Amino acid sequence: MTAQPTLKPERPFFSSGPTCKPPGWSVDKLDTRSLGRSHRGKYAKGRLKYAIDLTKELLGVPDDYLVGIMPGSDTGALECAMWTMLGARPATVAAWESFGNVWIQDAAKQLKLKDLQVLEAGYGEIPDLTQIPQDNDVVFTWNGTTSGARIPNTDWLAADRTGITINDATSAVFAMEMDWAKLDVTTFSWQKVLGGEAQHGMMILSPKAVERINSYDPEWPLPKLFRIKKKGKLDTSIFEGATINTPSMLATEDYIAALEWVKEIGGREAMFARTNANAKIVKDWIEATPWLRNMVADPAQQTNTGVCMVFQGEWIDSLSDEDKAAVPGKIAKKLEELEVGFDFNGYRDAPPGLRIWCGGSLESEDIARLLPWIEWAYEELKAGNL
Repeated sequence: MTAQPTLKPERPFFSSGPTCKPPGWSVDKLDTRSLGRSHRGKYAKGRLKYAIDLTKELLGVPDDYLVGIMPGSDTGALECAMWTMLGARPATVAAWESFGNVWIQDAAKQLKLKDLQVLEAGYGEIPDLTQIPQDNDVVFTWNGTTSGARIPNTDWLAADRTGITINDATSAVFAMEMDWAKLDVTTFSWQKVLGGEAQHGMMILSPKAVERINSYDPEWPLPKLFRIKKKGKLDTSIFEGATINTPSMLATEDYIAALEWVKEIGGREAMFARTNANAKIVKDWIEATPWLRNMVADPAQQTNTGVCMVFQGEWIDSLSDEDKAAVPGKIAKKLEELEVGFDFNGYRDAPPGLRIWCGGSLESEDIARLLPWIEWAYEELKAGNL
């Protein structure tokens, strides 16, 4: 039997969203001068603009791209892009996990796009993206939050393609470099890699995306939260600190604190390094553990953020389907009771397994301390003690 470990993670937060706060985070460190103020007033609007400018700086977004704050988290930002830009030409939606499948449903059942190509792959795989015509608009997820599969490169996107690209990058930015030259719309939310609060999304537009918005009006009605045009053109005030509806200034200050921490430690490159180091610990452990395998077989497609794993071997194969499905949850529940690790069970719609978030806000030592506890809980469960 595996002995019960003695060391627990100091910060046992392994959720894939909202994710672990940056090291040293404390609510009393937040600048609260914007609270209780109108978000349209000079000071609060200036803080929103500062969040936009710092995002653009740290992500290396080109000068001629626009960055704005949107309601509804990444979902709101991504769907705003789909509702306002798609329908002008044939479109492709590529999906290989739950959120990408939502974008397919949006395109097929809500927008009812007339000339739509759908590319799908199961959890742990990515479809053949070279099938996408270069004159199609394309919606895709850079990194599959619920499957652990990411695109290995953007070679499948031609530099001179005529269609626009809409990139859901919510669990990728600040963990992977974005190929901005091939991206027209990129969206993400504050509560993923940076450990911020939920309900606010970011939308980054290329000049080609701006031109599409200015020259195209979709045939369907748009809800207020998706109306980003004013007098027939893109409302550029959204990208200068104005917002479509009222934002949380407390969440904004929390996001600013996370951005300032990233800048302090060395920018996005430092975040890439921290994330890669964290993911290597988990991936190496999976490789050395015979009763686990990475949900993604191709190493080039394995994420460095929400690393997903499934169980294998003689014991797991001997169980009924119901009992197999219960194994990850029992392990996660036991370690939560012991306050060893929170929220590292797999996504509810994914194949039963575990998912450990490895983004740059986590400390490697905490991840390393979690893994022996999983081994212990697995052996306890196998012996009938859980």
